[in-house]
Amino acid sequence: MKRLCAAAGVSRASYYRSQVRPLPLVQSMALRAELQTIALQFPAYGYRRITAELQRRGHAVNHKRVLRRMRADNLLCLRRQSFVRTTDSEHGWPVYPNLAAELKVTGRNQLWVADLTYIRLRREFVYLAVVLDAWSRRVVGWALGETLEAELTLTALRMAMEERRPQPGLVHHSDRGVQYACRAYRELLEQHGLCGSMSRKGNPYDNAFAESFIKTLKHEEVYRNEYHDRNEALAGIGEFIARVYNQKRLHSALDYRTPAEFEAVPA
Repeated sequence: MKRLCAAAGVSRASYYRSQVRPLPLVQSMALRAELQTIALQFPAYGYRRITAELQRRGHAVNHKRVLRRMRADNLLCLRRQSFVRTTDSEHGWPVYPNLAAELKVTGRNQLWVADLTYIRLRREFVYLAVVLDAWSRRVVGWALGETLEAELTLTALRMAMEERRPQPGLVHHSDRGVQYACRAYRELLEQHGLCGSMSRKGNPYDNAFAESFIKTLKHEEVYRNEYHDRNEALAGIGEFIARVYNQKRLHSALDYRTPAEFEAVPA
């Protein structure tokens, strides 16, 4: 085929494209409408996640066609780059070693990751603490508060404990922030037999799963809304975590399944 194309003076790519039958107009319009619906529902989805979602909905389409269609319709998302430091690791509390680095996670409730971030309201800031199961990326505990006091992280951890009721030995990983290193937090971990683990100083990549969730939350929920007060933020973020992130959002690391779907399949 290579020699024949060379003799004819055409590229192999042009030849193969000429053999592909275009979709009928009605089918093409249906695909385009479905693509736009997904892009509006999940505005931070890239072309690969939209391809996976279209395939789940019965469309025989590959990522190259989706990329061309999204580029033509100006549906490719642009991300804002931002970073605000919420971790205060300059304290005198003991620091746990990084146990998560060597842990091979094979199921739920083996490794939890926790982190903090800020949420901008119209006239002030509030703060969000989250706990995720690293195996499925599912949010298992969270809390929203007006200060960065330890009670915020404690509330998120208590929710996770109530939701999952893990067995002793689970590894709980976080950064070195004072909210995770303080006596009250360490005592709650010890009370339930959880093993503390912390990132290296100044290295956010050690807590990449939690950082990734926060980036997703910001771009797919927070930046799309202007919360007037804490109650609005509480409702919006709660809906996103429970109904969208855990139940509907596809994760490339989970073979384009949702956390709920991933946990439903036996390990």
